[in-house]
Amino acid sequence: MINLSGDAAGGRARRSTVADLVRSMSYEVVPFNNAERDVVEHVPTTVPLTVTVTEAKGIDHTLDLTEKLLGHGYRVAPHLPARQFTDDQHVADVVVRLSDSGVKSVFVIGGDAPQPAGKFADAFSLLRSMEAAGHPFQDVGIGGYPEGHGSIPREAIDLALKQKASMATRILTQICFDADTTSRWAAGVAASGIDLPIFVGMPGPVNRQKLVRISAGIGLGQSARFLQKQQNLFWRFLLPGGYNPTKLVKRLGTAVPKTLNNIAGLHIFTFNELRGTEQWRQRLLASLETEDGRS
Repeated sequence: MINLSGDAAGGRARRSTVADLVRSMSYEVVPFNNAERDVVEHVPTTVPLTVTVTEAKGIDHTLDLTEKLLGHGYRVAPHLPARQFTDDQHVADVVVRLSDSGVKSVFVIGGDAPQPAGKFADAFSLLRSMEAAGHPFQDVGIGGYPEGHGSIPREAIDLALKQKASMATRILTQICFDADTTSRWAAGVAASGIDLPIFVGMPGPVNRQKLVRISAGIGLGQSARFLQKQQNLFWRFLLPGGYNPTKLVKRLGTAVPKTLNNIAGLHIFTFNELRGTEQWRQRLLASLETEDGRS
């Protein structure tokens, strides 16, 4: 089982420090042509990975990259977007393929496709089909939304999280730039009885030009939705000093201990800026060692 936190929530809320968050970090990778090379060149095998899915290339491209990275010794969780599965047999086939490849962890999401390819409109329905197929995965991630969802009412989001939680082992959140909002949301999740460890999704060090290239490479329809969803992200990168991942980590390190929650680590949206992301992570780790030496 992939334990991204190194210390599960243990069924009760806890208060993570900034050191806990930094030392429990995973990366999201986009399955572009040079992704395998860039991961191997720049990312240690000790860093857990997820591999996203693009509409332009489909699920199989994600599974291909997942298998290649597993072969290099990485712990990899492929994204499984419900709306790209056609039927239960498709689900069963993917489960068998991943099981045969040695995959232990997956991340189940609804997906952004405007129309489902089959009968699965959301992550909950896909999770049920996976359970019916007898999936062997030890670690099943689901999405969390600290700031809600632009097209889904908050009540529906909260209900969906409760429905999915019984079939999952961890939560990965969407991007939220307000550390206090994330902390309060996670406290609400814990108070509702959901004791899954939460990993806070945030961008790493990436510039606007890189975001534009990423959006251009994921397919026209998905690109338009990506740009729409990430307007706040683009504005922060456009403004001088508008976004600094280190500052957000420190704000989280201050906000998270103020509430009882199950926040256990960070999940970094790298946008395939893997060299810079790893250098940034190493600097954070070095700063923690320096602080430990002073204490």
